[in-house]
Amino acid sequence: MVSFQQRSRFTGDQLQIINQAVTMAEELVSNHYKMSASQWLHRRYDVKTLSELTAHEIVDGPFAQIIRYEGQRMGSALGSDAYDFYKICLQDHAILTALNTHDQLSLLPFALYIICHELVHIVRFSKFIQNFDATADEKLAEEHRVHAITHQILAPVHLPGIEPVIAYYARWRTPLENLGAP
Repeated sequence: MVSFQQRSRFTGDQLQIINQAVTMAEELVSNHYKMSASQWLHRRYDVKTLSELTAHEIVDGPFAQIIRYEGQRMGSALGSDAYDFYKICLQDHAILTALNTHDQLSLLPFALYIICHELVHIVRFSKFIQNFDATADEKLAEEHRVHAITHQILAPVHLPGIEPVIAYYARWRTPLENLGAP
């Protein structure tokens, strides 16, 4: 098991690219769902990288995970003021490994896909389209739906390097029943 300190992290230049991807993803997802700035979920989620994560927010394998926390307005003791707060935990080490092993991928379009994908999940949770606490089968089906939506959002985007990223995720757009077929 690799310790927290041994996992590779984004550099300062890479963090600037991640910030650019977050800004682009927010705009693309809000446009897709036709959400105005007042409807957007700015206070309901945050995006963090490895250096900002706690030990339980770090995983090996996925490029990101969403953790749901309970938020509450400052100064309020009422349970009725509680709300869901989502944290997108980017896994720098997994993203950097993928970039190093798939030379056709580049950071901006890859991060854009990952962040769009996670934002689509959050919109679907927040609008009660999908239950956060779903069964394993429901989560797998939801992953396929969210990859299809992410593809729909990103396919018309003109960004150098987006095509290899879309191709990288093509298998997730295959119907579930066909996944085992040769």
